[in-house]
Parts: sequence; C-alpha cells; structure tokens
Amino acid sequence: MHVRPLDGIRVLDLTNVLAGPYCSYQLMLLGAEVVKIERPGQGDLARNLGPDPSLNRDGVGASFLAQNAGKKSLELDLKDTTDRTVFEDLLVGADVLLENFRAGVLSRMGYDAERLAALNQRLVYCSISGFGHTGPMSDVPAYDQIIQGLTGMMSVTGTPETAPQRVGFPVCDTTGGLMAALAINAALLQRERTGLGSRLDVSMLEASLSAMGWAVSNYLVSGVPPEPLGDQNATAAPSGTFHALDGPLNIAANQQRQFETLCRLVGAEELVADSRFREREQRKMHRTELNAALNDALSARPAADWERELNAAGVPAARVLTVPQALRQPQLEHRRFLTEVEHPGREGQRLRVLGNGVLHDGVAFTPPSAPPLLGQHNREREHLARRWASDAAEEAAAS
Repeated sequence: MHVRPLDGIRVLDLTNVLAGPYCSYQLMLLGAEVVKIERPGQGDLARNLGPDPSLNRDGVGASFLAQNAGKKSLELDLKDTTDRTVFEDLLVGADVLLENFRAGVLSRMGYDAERLAALNQRLVYCSISGFGHTGPMSDVPAYDQIIQGLTGMMSVTGTPETAPQRVGFPVCDTTGGLMAALAINAALLQRERTGLGSRLDVSMLEASLSAMGWAVSNYLVSGVPPEPLGDQNATAAPSGTFHALDGPLNIAANQQRQFETLCRLVGAEELVADSRFREREQRKMHRTELNAALNDALSARPAADWERELNAAGVPAARVLTVPQALRQPQLEHRRFLTEVEHPGREGQRLRVLGNGVLHDGVAFTPPSAPPLLGQHNREREHLARRWASDAAEEAAAS
C-alpha cells in the first residue's frame, strides 16, 4: 500500500466554498484525514453552487464536489452545548484546525488561539481570510473578485482597451488555499522539532500579491508599473499568442536562438537581420510589427502542425485549448491527474475530480472516496473523537 506524506495527520475543517476547502483538499490528497464540520441542515455554502440546479437542490453542487472528495462530513452546531463537547473532543486529537471565518468569529464562539492551545498544545491552527486577522482591513468581507481588484491583478489583465478584467477563474481563492496548505505543512514539520503547534494567519490579499511575480517585483525593483498587454509576455518578444491557419497558437521564443529558429521555420528569416528585431530589447519595442510579420507567416499552416515542428526544434509552442480540450489531453491520463469516484448525488454514476499534479514515488495523489453527503459521518462522531484522542496520546508519548 502506498504511504502518503500526511498519512495519520488529522484535520478539522470548518471552511466554506473555496479557499479553505481547496486547502484541505490538497492536505487530503497528501494523505491527511479531513473531517468537515458543517452547519446542521445547511452545510458548506458550496453545496448549493454550480451550473446544475438539481445538484444544488440535492446539496451536492458542482462547486462542492470539485473540492471535497476524500473528506468526511459531521454536522455540528457550535452554539449547542452537546455539539461543542463533541467538537472539543475532536480538537483534543486533531493535528490541524482550519477555518475561513471573518476575523474574530471563532474567538467570539469561545475558541480563540489561547483556548485552542489549552485544549491541544500540539494543534496547528490556520485561518484563511481576505486580509488577515490584524490591520485596518481585518474585519472587511472579501471574495475572490474583491481581492483581484485590490491586488492590481485586474489592472494588468486584458488589453489596454479592455482592462481592468477579472481573471477567468478564482485565482485568489486558490492561491490563498495553496499558501495555507504550504504553511500548514511547514508548521507540522516545526512541531516535530518543538512538540508545539502554532497559529497561522493567511491573508488572501498578501498571498495573491506574492504570486503576481514580475508584475509586482518590476515595480518594486525598477519603479516600472506593469501595464495590460493582453496575450503578450511583457518580458520578451516574440512571446505570446499568435494566429495560425485554424486558430490561436502560443509561442515563447524568449531566447535569441529560439527567435532565429522560429524565423527560419516559418520562412521569415529576413526578420533576424531586420534592425528592429535584431536584439531582445529592440524586439520588445517593435512587438506590434514583429507580431504582424509572424502572423502572416504562421497563417499558412494549422496550429497543430506548427506546435509539433516548433517544439521539435526547441521553440516552446502550443495550441490555445478550451477547458474540455485541455481535459482530454493524453498527458493527463498518463499521469492519472483525473480520478473517478462514486457520484454522491447520482446513484450509479461516476464523478471525475482533479489531483494536484504531483507524483509521489511515481504514484499520483488521488482521493480515496467520493465527496460526502451532508452529515454522512454523523454516527461516527464519538468513535472519531475517541480514535483521534487515542492516536494523539500515543504520538505525544512517543515524542
């Protein structure tokens, strides 16, 4: 049996919708046992989100199914005395507590960082919020698009004519979730050395800014504010989206050798000697003229032909795919990136969910079970609490 890196790690997940559930999904793929604590009768808000109204009515909306395979679901009302006792029993044996409430919400329920540490000094307590739990914006509500706007991300997305534009998927939610998963793993490693847990306060605003790379660092280092360039790469030319006979084609000829090879293969070798395009910085300054010349040459053949020929010659190139086309790529099947599990909302049907793109000793990380129905594991809650507490006591004694 394949042993995953986080096998034996126990995660209590109080999160909703995306950033938090995406984080705990990554932890689950790495081997952690994740128990979702959901509001009785309602559950994760994502249970009602997605393009299929019938799934939403059944509490297994597509947005929920995408991020919650392999987890367990318990319904607990943290305002109810009995349910609070169960929650605290689980906390005693948990390794990680994850929540994405607004700042102060869990504290007002009676579970501030000090109380949690008193219940379990080895607990890694991670909060994900729009702006973090400190500072003048700590109590401001935030969704992905709010963060996209406040980071400047939207200002550099699109063309000069269309910006600002929203990135086409909730990139700030997923970035916040990934940063939280990274921090949790680091905190678990630190705990191995110290025996003590820690408090993690993850800001989606800051995590997203940190992921923007050159768009931010070029301004910080050189004082040059980024501008929207549409499908073009600001750092090099020719590098961006071009137009073949039958559709768009991405080409990244970022190096001098790649530029010269590109020109030769498309039959436009005269561009190499042109004074406007001879050197890297000149090509960036005259990007529009260079792109027009290359598009004329590329329009002679289909994108798939150019993709094969350019890649074979060491010039990175690929067609621009739709999401359905992207998911049909043989590369993904080869690496077992997509996994089939039982569909909890459709008896006899299968559900496809994503992995994380990592092979561990050659084995893909995949969920071991379907996303849970709301409260599916309610009958196991006392058993879970006892097992977790027993496991935690053994681990503490061994350390």
